[in-house]
Amino acid sequence: MHSVHRASKAPGRLVSMAASPEAVQLHTARTAVLVIDMQNDFGAEGGMFQRAGIDISSIQKAVEPTRRALLAARAAGVPVIYLKMAFKADLSDAGPVDSPNHARHLRLSVGKQVTAPDGSPSRILIRDTWNTDILPALVPAEDDIVIYKHRFSGFFETDLHQVLQRLGAKHLIVTGCTTSICVDSTVRDAMFRDYHCVVLEDCTAEPIGEGLARSNHDASLLALQVLLGWTSTSAHWEQALSG
Repeated sequence: MHSVHRASKAPGRLVSMAASPEAVQLHTARTAVLVIDMQNDFGAEGGMFQRAGIDISSIQKAVEPTRRALLAARAAGVPVIYLKMAFKADLSDAGPVDSPNHARHLRLSVGKQVTAPDGSPSRILIRDTWNTDILPALVPAEDDIVIYKHRFSGFFETDLHQVLQRLGAKHLIVTGCTTSICVDSTVRDAMFRDYHCVVLEDCTAEPIGEGLARSNHDASLLALQVLLGWTSTSAHWEQALSG
């Protein structure tokens, strides 16, 4: 589900943004923001992660800087694209029953009937349910684009690339969870398609390896800085747009 209609296409402007390993120059008319999997199953009480005993505090911490980054993007006329991890009700897009994608997600009870916090029936990681709704603080605006995905990468069997091409996007400002899985997978596929990705460190989160001396989040950011793209922060993004 998505819409590429925009009431008015701003002419945009060239801006400089502080980043690692070096500052980046980008044109707002050729930039889009990705919000990856910031949905109830990953970041809300009662969602899949929390039910599985996974600490969601880092994802919740990323919500406010992400909210500010999206407000800045919309004010500058930069399109915002939400990616939502979700499967069809019959799990027909989860892969064959003996596939790793199907098997690993079943371990997390994907498809299980649950009760949403408001008392309504829902299902874990299934389309058009409370579980796959965007977190309340990050609800899409009217002109934002929403795309379902059924693998870690936002490019796999979706029309994300076609949407970005129609928007004329070259630079992608990336937010979301989790850093080493869906964010990383999407950024790698974007880089293979020659997009310039800047991941906002404080707008991403990764529960896996969080208690280690160097977390998966840290390792993913290092790989980004060395080979896959750039990293920055929501503050630098806001400063670039306000300058």
